[in-house]
Amino acid sequence: MVARLILTLALTVTGVAADGRVRLSALSWNVCAGTNAACALYRAGAQELAWNISGHVIGAPVRPDVIFLQEFCSGATHTLERTLEIRTGRAWTVGSWSLLDSAGVPYPCHPDRLGRPRGAQSVAVAVARHDADFRVHPLPSPPWYVRRAVLCATVRAIRVHACNTHLSAGTPYDDRQPGAPYRTKQIRRLLDVAAKEGHRAVFGGDLNAAPPDSRTGAAAGRRAVAPAYRRHQECDQRGGDRTGRWTHLGSGRRKKLDYVFAPPGAVRRCHVGHGVTLSDHRPLYAELAL
Repeated sequence: MVARLILTLALTVTGVAADGRVRLSALSWNVCAGTNAACALYRAGAQELAWNISGHVIGAPVRPDVIFLQEFCSGATHTLERTLEIRTGRAWTVGSWSLLDSAGVPYPCHPDRLGRPRGAQSVAVAVARHDADFRVHPLPSPPWYVRRAVLCATVRAIRVHACNTHLSAGTPYDDRQPGAPYRTKQIRRLLDVAAKEGHRAVFGGDLNAAPPDSRTGAAAGRRAVAPAYRRHQECDQRGGDRTGRWTHLGSGRRKKLDYVFAPPGAVRRCHVGHGVTLSDHRPLYAELAL
């Protein structure tokens, strides 16, 4: 408690861009740690998971202030917070929310390599420098599969509302009806909860659908994502072209499934991680001026 108080009092001021806007960088990464045996962080212990995530924070050309994680294991939440503080020299606040199964029970990550529990498969938001208030917003989800939600962090010091989610996959076991009905409803709900009076919305995560103009993935998924582009700018879009570089490799197919949205004109730089072998997703970095 004392250490946390000292860190809180020592928070630095977020940078300001030349035009007077608040400078903020965000990272979104599906770490694929929970249940997918094909990924390197599957069954990784808390310290291994936290060390590798923090490595993508300190080793990238964009230094994130806000981190969105998907397929994270909730048992590593506090370890990640401590590891980020040690390796970056900044104070961090990390919140996570565990996906629930159809019975409302946390959806477990598989045990680590020593058979120890790792908590539940989760979405997480990490915030540097400033205190954050976390709130969970449930999403419409198929009653036969996992229940999903949006995890938002209100960062009052810089008037930012940062929201992360992992949407239904569109597979036969998740959002299986034609037309992507659950992802369509989920994105509508995401847009509703990301908007907060007096704050700038920065939101995203693994939306499990390709961009509207990408010509990849199912057409229903592309239509589901389209509303997010109407009042927001996505990290990797080029002008009115609603697409971007691939972030997911599955079954030999490359798609963009990962997103960071911000107010129009806010994106100053977008970087997609290269040479990533730990996950089936590449990390997506957005440098913003809000």
